[in-house]
Amino acid sequence: MTNKRRKRRARRARMGLRIAQTLIIAVLVLGIGGLGVWLLWDHRPDMTITTYPVEYEDLIRRYAEENGLEPAYVASVILAESSYRAEAVSSVNAQGLMQILPSTGEWLSGKFDENYVEGCLFDPETNIRYGCWYLGFLMRRYDGDMRCASSAYHQGQGTVDQWLENPEYSADGRTLSVIPSDATRTYVDRILKYYEKYEEIYA
Repeated sequence: MTNKRRKRRARRARMGLRIAQTLIIAVLVLGIGGLGVWLLWDHRPDMTITTYPVEYEDLIRRYAEENGLEPAYVASVILAESSYRAEAVSSVNAQGLMQILPSTGEWLSGKFDENYVEGCLFDPETNIRYGCWYLGFLMRRYDGDMRCASSAYHQGQGTVDQWLENPEYSADGRTLSVIPSDATRTYVDRILKYYEKYEEIYA
């Protein structure tokens, strides 16, 4: 083998080594960087907004306060009801952020001495204002019990009142030890889970 060939092979070997070292360093840097991002995501409340949206915060805080509610609770109901989609419509025609039925919206508009206008429930401020009033009404009706109020928001006051009268579901007639509806129980459990997170975010 000539000296020129040996030198070319040596150069190629050194070049290959440098490339390998560069790749190893890049992998390590990306790995550490990814770990850093994960740590930030896990520990900074403001990094959770892709899972727990913080939208309409001013409206939520304003109308929660007016109705004696915690904004974290209102935010949790909105997430459970519509996932923060102002245009959401359910299979039973509940509308907007807090999924208010038009018939309920018409009743609520009377509480504000307003004329109900078709489509108004898609307006975020109107929907949150009406929804907070109703949620505050339910919280007062059920002595601040979030499980009962949330159940009534989902299933209706009459149904919850019947459950409270049944000793299989309520030992004291004021709180629900058992929510017999699977759908309502899942709904309430979701709200309570969201509420824990939104307490941190809204703090």
